[in-house]
Amino acid sequence: MNSYLLPLFAVGTGVVIALLTKKQKSIYTKLLLSFSGAFLLALTFFDLLPEVYENIDAKLTGLYIMCGILLQIILEFFSKGAEHGHVHIHKKDKTFPWMLFVSLSIHSFLEGFPIHQHNDMVYGVLIHKIPIAILITTFLLQSHYSKLQITLFLVIFSAMTPIGTLISNTSSFMTTYIDMINAFVIGIFLHISTTILFETGEGHKFNLSKLIAISLGIVIAYFI
Repeated sequence: MNSYLLPLFAVGTGVVIALLTKKQKSIYTKLLLSFSGAFLLALTFFDLLPEVYENIDAKLTGLYIMCGILLQIILEFFSKGAEHGHVHIHKKDKTFPWMLFVSLSIHSFLEGFPIHQHNDMVYGVLIHKIPIAILITTFLLQSHYSKLQITLFLVIFSAMTPIGTLISNTSSFMTTYIDMINAFVIGIFLHISTTILFETGEGHKFNLSKLIAISLGIVIAYFI
């Protein structure tokens, strides 16, 4: 049951934090992003990646992972990088952001599949979703979209990951293709987490707080 509830809890937590802080992007959100990127990346290497390579031919696995990376790059062309904390919404634009909505929904739907076999991955998705939900909610609240549009956006966005998990758990079709899909999702996770960790920030200055957050993410993921 946690596999379905925790992603919903993550988005709900992000929405509440955004409503309480009313800030666009605080230092704490940046640190939480760094922690989540390291945590998700470490869980992918420790848990998900070894099993996929064990079940599929190594070269095919690498091909699927690269396709996942390419898919995420395509999705980010429409979302402008919202999956790793870059939300760009024109505050005066009243047109519903369909490209952002569809891209985030596809991403959230796919990240639900590895939870089927890897219960620990739900914690990676949980930690990943909280800062993203904070940023998305904050920007939506600062926009001129109606409350109904914002609510529908967040409700559907939060539901997509549990839907992906439900399909992976209940569909007989998934028995044959789950490892291939997981390899695609590994590519998505690798792209997102490395972008969070290595993108340029603050003039390449050494940031002790960020280093500690990243280290904590790796250590906690190792001991789960």
